[in-house]
Amino acid sequence: MRRSFLRYLSSLQPANARFEGLRAHSHHQLLDEIPSRRIHAGAILSHQLETIRDRLRSHVGLDPTTVAMALRQCRGKPGLQIHGLVVSSGLDSFLPVSNSLMNMYAKSGSLDLAWKLFQHIPSPDVVSWNTILSGFTSGIEALEFVAEMRRAGVPLDAVTFTMALSFSADLQDLESGQQLHALVFKSGFGSDTFVGNALITAYARCHCITDAGRVFDEMMVRDLVSWNSLLCGLTQEENCGLDAIQVFVEMVRGAGVRPDRISVASVISACSHEGSLQFGEQVHSLATKAGLEKHVSVANVLMSMYYKNGAADCAKRVFEETKERDVITWTTMISIDADNAVSLFNDMRSYGTQPNDVTFVALIYALSGEHAKRDAQMIHGLCFVTGIAAEVHVSNGLITMYARLESMEDSRELFDGMSRREIVTWNALISGYAQNGLCEEALEIFSSLLFHCKPNQYTFGSILSAITAVETFSLIYGQRCHCRVMKLGLNTGEYVSGALIHLYAKHGSIEESQRAFDETARKSLVGWTAIISAHAKHGNYGLVMDLFEGMVASGVHPDHVTFLAVLTACGSKGMVDVGRKIFGSMVREYKIEPWPEHYACMVDMLGRAGMLVEAEELVTRIPTGPGLSALQSLLGACRLHGNAEMGKRVAEALMEMDPMESGAYVLISNLYAEKGEWESVSKIRKGMRERGVKKEVGFSWVDVGIRDSIYMHKFSSYDKTHPLAEEIHRVAQNLGLEMRIWKDGAEME
Repeated sequence: MRRSFLRYLSSLQPANARFEGLRAHSHHQLLDEIPSRRIHAGAILSHQLETIRDRLRSHVGLDPTTVAMALRQCRGKPGLQIHGLVVSSGLDSFLPVSNSLMNMYAKSGSLDLAWKLFQHIPSPDVVSWNTILSGFTSGIEALEFVAEMRRAGVPLDAVTFTMALSFSADLQDLESGQQLHALVFKSGFGSDTFVGNALITAYARCHCITDAGRVFDEMMVRDLVSWNSLLCGLTQEENCGLDAIQVFVEMVRGAGVRPDRISVASVISACSHEGSLQFGEQVHSLATKAGLEKHVSVANVLMSMYYKNGAADCAKRVFEETKERDVITWTTMISIDADNAVSLFNDMRSYGTQPNDVTFVALIYALSGEHAKRDAQMIHGLCFVTGIAAEVHVSNGLITMYARLESMEDSRELFDGMSRREIVTWNALISGYAQNGLCEEALEIFSSLLFHCKPNQYTFGSILSAITAVETFSLIYGQRCHCRVMKLGLNTGEYVSGALIHLYAKHGSIEESQRAFDETARKSLVGWTAIISAHAKHGNYGLVMDLFEGMVASGVHPDHVTFLAVLTACGSKGMVDVGRKIFGSMVREYKIEPWPEHYACMVDMLGRAGMLVEAEELVTRIPTGPGLSALQSLLGACRLHGNAEMGKRVAEALMEMDPMESGAYVLISNLYAEKGEWESVSKIRKGMRERGVKKEVGFSWVDVGIRDSIYMHKFSSYDKTHPLAEEIHRVAQNLGLEMRIWKDGAEME
């Protein structure tokens, strides 16, 4: 480390030549070059320069204090001119003057010049060392310099520790921070407020929030920076939002400290993470009273908080009332108001704010509507022209954008043209293929990915979903992916476990679905909903209700999909009263507005139970109007219970809604046939022929376990395409005969 530091310092040596011209100037030449009060904009500096000019004109000698004060305010050419005066008048032998000169060069980014001055100081004090330390831009080199100070026997002071801890925080180097903390106590600076603030920040940046809190608690004197440092640290942690809110309350009410924009922005961010909209609104009111709500950093977090907590209108209002807008403000608003994203983007550019890579990503994900394809091409062109398309995450966003627009050729072209790909890039393409039903292509890319990088949970989540979506894919392929997941230790992640639950449930292995759920480390909404849906599809009413109660008891709130699965289970079991109770709790307890699918479930449930009048009445109360699903459920119930009159009304409504859908024709035809109304049956079938409606052939799949094949066998009723069709039919007949014999025997007993 010492050798590295000395090599760095040796690179600064060429600065010697830059001082040669300074000694050649006389007092009068330098006096003529110093700018007057009219030229210089800074009043303080102007006063200092006038003082020096007046002294020189009066042939009064310059004193070190005046020069040192002037140098503290100087940058650029005036500083160089005063440096010449210092050298020609011999004032550089005074340590305060030399320290001020070094400070001027260090703050101007000329650490090489500052270091050259430092080398010529016979006995530099701690201020001299600290001045050099302040000029470092590299945290590693700065901490090496601090070590050099200790080796030189220089006593570190509060300024040294504050700067060193700041460098340690930037590096997120916990070990150096802990060593400095020990030195702080050993040197007697444990009670210094500035050092304490730096320690809080250093620990917080290293995600050691408990240690940061301990330093805060041990501080004898706390200022606003102390509170802000702890607040910022807590807000940055994932699970400390409530702690940040409590600290803010203690700061304002208990300690009586007046918050500033940093305090307010931090606690609003915590409210956003915790979903504490009500307290966030109170902080907004406090910020308004304190005149802080118009500050851009406060406005940005307010917009984010309102949007994340379902109050998009409030977020828009904050945006409209904010006059000072930066790139974050515009980007946040583009994410919030997707319908006007392109218009906002154009306004942003007219406003003079340059978009960054995050803006383009937000715009990409906001695209929708009839002009989405045209807008997508415009955005892609802008990304290319500005050069921002070279950013990997922007290209990833463009791949996803084209996938959402069902333009997988463009997604693939972008992917192939990328010189550098990360796992997110591969995942974006795999997910795009899967979502567009191109599952074989998704598997092809997945196979290629394995040769280039290590897949993560999102990779397997997408590829397992692709396998599940294709009915003809054998479970064997899914099991192979499951083996890879287990080898990589990803089987406990919620995203992968959810996909595994769906995979096994769809292929009839409900025990494997349950095992995948049980292995999940953190059971989230995704996992609970997946396993509840799996058991609902398998008709396991008791397990569905037990899981639902367990989910609620664990503190996880069900969503639309969860309720849909529970209602499906209630309907299959004929538990009408329980189903009504669950349906009512959606709105009353969980404030969830039912989807048309929920109404369809209730219609199906009532219809199965023979409550056809109530079911038909519920259909008429659906806010968005009766949909296909609800009407089909009601028509199925009419056939089940032989209500031809209602069935005819429902069938006519379905035929009018979708004349080419064969389901309504088939159901009403079967209903008439069961009633013996063959004339009506003939009329329905004639109508189908005239309209060109064809009944869709129903297919089934069976996994015959063919080695090295990822496909299952697909067959339909009276299908004879399989090479072993005769043998299969014979076995099926034998199985049917055995079932009848078993049934007859059971009835006799």
